[in-house]
Amino acid sequence: MEISLWQLIILTLLAFVAQIDTLALDIGIGKPLIVGTITGLIMGNLQMGMAVGATLQLMILGVGTYGGASIPDYMTGAIVGTVFAVLSGEGLEFGIGLAVPVGLLMVQLDVLARFSNVFFQKRIEIAIESLDFKTISINTWLGALPWGLSRAIPVFLTLFFGQNLVNILLDYAPDWLMGGLSVAGGLLPAVGLAILLRYLPTADNIQYLVIGFFLAAYLEVPMIGVALIGIAMAIIAYRSQSSNVLHATAARTLNEGGILDGEYED
Repeated sequence: MEISLWQLIILTLLAFVAQIDTLALDIGIGKPLIVGTITGLIMGNLQMGMAVGATLQLMILGVGTYGGASIPDYMTGAIVGTVFAVLSGEGLEFGIGLAVPVGLLMVQLDVLARFSNVFFQKRIEIAIESLDFKTISINTWLGALPWGLSRAIPVFLTLFFGQNLVNILLDYAPDWLMGGLSVAGGLLPAVGLAILLRYLPTADNIQYLVIGFFLAAYLEVPMIGVALIGIAMAIIAYRSQSSNVLHATAARTLNEGGILDGEYED
């Protein structure tokens, strides 16, 4: 299977728009799960795109970029990983094994984009002194170009030479490398889940974790089934907590109103 020109163009634009979305639009396109799903739809394998995107999404839940810090860009990794997984036919582990190094490499380009953005920021500072609002507006929008291009250009180049790159990897890569990518692709979801559990109140809700593990590991309930049971438990827990809060509020209101120990005062 080869990538067509229209797919190449759309995926390049997707990388650009998805990066802009993470900066300003905040629609959600820049999430690995969403962009992976869109990539899978474009490549004709929606299930693969969702699987790659969901795995990478799991790895960055609870992780954010603050104060100018750069984190691995698994959004771009989801695009490249999904495309390569479909083109090569090697499956999910191969795609994730390639997506993770791409995400780590994009950290360096993210820093480069931040440096490039300084040019527009300096022009904005000068325009502020003269109250040139038109120049401020133009350079604010132009400042997004380095960010979008820092993702669009690597995606274009990678996918343009992608088929040859995949063939080289499959034909000349040593077995230890291919095996390592498969092993890494299998381990990374567990690592991502472990990172996620550190941010969640796991100690206070360990019973639900045990139930979910039992259903998946011993009863072999599909993940959709486990998710539905989790939703049901969440509803039960929410209603129970809401009821407790309501009773506590009612009791406090009665006490403040002078009704104590079941006695009524005129």
